[in-house]
Amino acid sequence: MMEEAQRLLKQVYGYDAFRKGQSEIIEGLLGSHDTLAILPTGGGKSVCYQLPALMLPGTTIVVSPLISLMKDQVDALTRLGVPAAYLNSSLDASAYREVMRGLTQGAYKLLYVAPERLDGTMFETLASQLQIPLIAIDEAHCVSQWGHDFRPSYRQLAHWIGRLEHRPPVAAFTATATPEVSRDIADMLGLREPNVFVTGFARTNLSLSVVTGVDKRKFLRDFLRQRPDQSGIIYAATRKEVEEVCADLQKLGLAADKYHGGLSDNERASAQENFRFDDIRIMVATNAFGMGIDKPNVRFVVHWQMPSDVESYYQEAGRAGRDGEESDCLLMFEPQDVQVQRFLIERGTQDPQRRSIQSSKLYTMMHFARTDRCLLQYIVSYFGEADVTPCGKCSNCLDQSEKVDMTEEARKALSCVGRLKGRFGVTMAAKVLKGSRDKRLLELGLDRQSTYGLFSNWAEKEISDWLYWLVAEGYMRISDGEYPTVSLAQEALPVLEGSKTVMRKRSTAAKRRATGPSVSNSPLFEALREWRRQTAAKEHVPPFMLFFDAALREIADVAPANSEQLLGVKGVGEAKVRKYGFEVLEIVRRFREGGASSGEQPSDSFRANPVNSDDSGSGLALAQGTSFGRTGSATAPTPPDDESAALLEENAELPSHYQSLALLQAGRSLADIAALRDMSRVTVENHIIRCAEEGEEVDWRAFVTEEQEGLVLAAVQVAGADKLRPIKDLLPEEIDYFAIKAVLTKHNLASKQG
Repeated sequence: MMEEAQRLLKQVYGYDAFRKGQSEIIEGLLGSHDTLAILPTGGGKSVCYQLPALMLPGTTIVVSPLISLMKDQVDALTRLGVPAAYLNSSLDASAYREVMRGLTQGAYKLLYVAPERLDGTMFETLASQLQIPLIAIDEAHCVSQWGHDFRPSYRQLAHWIGRLEHRPPVAAFTATATPEVSRDIADMLGLREPNVFVTGFARTNLSLSVVTGVDKRKFLRDFLRQRPDQSGIIYAATRKEVEEVCADLQKLGLAADKYHGGLSDNERASAQENFRFDDIRIMVATNAFGMGIDKPNVRFVVHWQMPSDVESYYQEAGRAGRDGEESDCLLMFEPQDVQVQRFLIERGTQDPQRRSIQSSKLYTMMHFARTDRCLLQYIVSYFGEADVTPCGKCSNCLDQSEKVDMTEEARKALSCVGRLKGRFGVTMAAKVLKGSRDKRLLELGLDRQSTYGLFSNWAEKEISDWLYWLVAEGYMRISDGEYPTVSLAQEALPVLEGSKTVMRKRSTAAKRRATGPSVSNSPLFEALREWRRQTAAKEHVPPFMLFFDAALREIADVAPANSEQLLGVKGVGEAKVRKYGFEVLEIVRRFREGGASSGEQPSDSFRANPVNSDDSGSGLALAQGTSFGRTGSATAPTPPDDESAALLEENAELPSHYQSLALLQAGRSLADIAALRDMSRVTVENHIIRCAEEGEEVDWRAFVTEEQEGLVLAAVQVAGADKLRPIKDLLPEEIDYFAIKAVLTKHNLASKQG
C-alpha cells in the first residue's frame, strides 16, 4: 500500500518523497491504528490524513476548529482535483443542503466539520448512513485544558465517536504539545493504544530574535525597510494595537491590512484573501488570524507584544517559512506585556483552574523572553525534546557580548528568596533586596531579614529583572495561580554552596545606577550644575526646579547633540527643552569641542528657543469636570508646624504648582499639602501632574504600586487612554482616578495617541 501512497504523493501533491515521519504515520493509519502525531507547523500534517482518505473507501471526517482553516483546506484540495467539502456556520441553508446531498451520494472523499456540528441530530443520522474509514482531528491540542487553545466543544468528540456503530481509527494532529498535553489529548479523545509520533520541534530555517528597550515603531519601520519585497505577519495582543500599527504602516505607504475579531466577516475574509494572494504583503492581526493559513512565502513574523504562552508563540512564529526557506521571527518584548496578558487572562477566563494554567504558561513565556540560552533550544526543551544543539543564528546565539560573573549577586538574591520560604512574589523579594520602606513590607517585619537592603544601590526594577532572569535560567521557580510566588529550584543549591558559577551576558545584565565619580564628578556635570545654580538664582527658584541631579548626570553621560536627544533624558520634558534646551546644549557642545571651563556660560545672544516658541505644551488631555480621588480639605486650614511653615516661606515665590511639588519632595503627603495650603486635594494632585508634564521628576511609587501600574496599563490597552471612566471601570476599587492619571502621565500614553 505504501507504493500506492508514494505514487499518489507525486501525482496529487507533486512531492517526490515524504517528509520526516509522514510515511510512518500514513502506514499506521492505513493499518487502522489510532494515532497521535505531533509535527511542527509546516511539517505536512494535512498530507498524513488526506492521503489515506484518498486510498480508503468512503468519506473521511476531519474535525477542524476554524472556518478559515476549513475553507483553505477545501479550496486547496479542490484545486488538486480532490472532492472535498465542509460544514460550518458560514454556509447558508441552501449550501448546507447541497453538501448533505453530496454526502449521501458519496461525492466527497473528505468532509471538514466543526466540532459543534457533530452533536446535531441531522448529522448523527447522516453519519449512520456514511462509510467513515477515518476520523482525523486537527489542532487536537484544543481538547486539552492544559493546552494553550482549549475549546470545550472538543471535549464532546470522544462521546460522539463512541456512539458510532462502527468506530473507525482516530488520528489526532497538532503542532505544539508538551508531554503533559499529549497525554491529555490521548485520554480526552479516548484513543486506543495509539501510535505516537513526534518528529521534532526544531524549525531550523527560522531565525528567532527577542528585542527589548527599543522604540518599537521606529524599530519596526527599520525592520520592514530592510525587507521591501517580503511578505509577513505582525501579531499584536489587542484590537486597538492592531488598528494603530496597521495605520502607521499604511501612512508609510506599505501594503498592509488588518485582521481581528472586531471586523465584519466580509472584512476579515477580504483581508485574508488579499494576503493569501499577495495583494497586500503585510498582515497586522490578533491571534485570531493564521491558524491553518497555508501561505508558504511568509518570510517574517513579528510579535508586537509577547504572546501569552510558548505554544501560541511558536505556532504563530511557525507561520513563517512554511516552504522551508530561511525566515525571521521577531519578538518585541517589554515587561509591561506580562501585565497586559495577565489582564486578558483575568477577563477572558472564568474557570479558576484554567486561569491558573494560563498564568503558569504566561510566566514560562516571559522566561523565554529573558533567557540567555539559545532560543530554539529553550523552545524545544519546553516541548520535551532534549539534546538539540544551539541553532547558531538566534539573537542569543549571535550575541557575542562578554559574560560577567554574577555569582555573588546570584547568591544574595537566592538567599533572600530562600529566606522568604515561597510566601511572596518577585515584587516583594525585590523590595526586600532594595531595602524598601514599603508599608506592607514593614508590617510583615521583612526589614529584619538579613538580606534586607543588599541591593540598595540598584533600582527596584533592575532587581526584579535580575530575579526574573534567575527564574528563566532555572535557579528559581514561580508558582502557578493568580498570585504567583517565587521559590528556589534545585539548581540554586550548587550556587549557594559555592560549587557553581553564574555567568550573565553583559548586554542583558542589570545596569546599576551610576553612582561613581566618573559621571557625577565629571567636568561637564560640574559645569551643568554651576549653570543650574546661577540660573536658579536669577529665577529665584530652588535649583532642583530646573533639573534634578539625576537628569544632569545623564546629560553629562550621553552628551546630547540636539533637542531630540535631550528629550530622551529621563526627567526632561518639552517645557524644559523649550526654556533651557539651547543653553544646556551649548554647554555640552563646548565641552565636546574641548573649549569650555566649568564656570563658562553661554552669552545672552545665544538664548533662543530650540524647539518651539509656543508655550502651550503637549501634556495629557485629562478628563475635565471629573472628581479624582478624595476632594476637599478641612473647613479651616491646619496650622503648619515650624518646619512646614519654613518650607512655605522658602518657596513662597514659586509658581503655585511648584510649591506643592516642593512640599511633596520634602516628604509631605498630598492630604497634608492640601491642608497646609488650604486647597482641595484634587488641586494638589493636578499640581503634581502639571509639574510632571513640565518635565519635573516625580516619584510615582508614592501614589501607585508596581502591580497597580501594570493593571492600569493593561486596562488602557483595552479601553484606550482618551477617557478615564472606562479605564476605572476595568480596575479594582482601590485604584483611584489619581493613580490612573499618575500612570498615564508617567507613560505619556495620551500624547503618543495624539
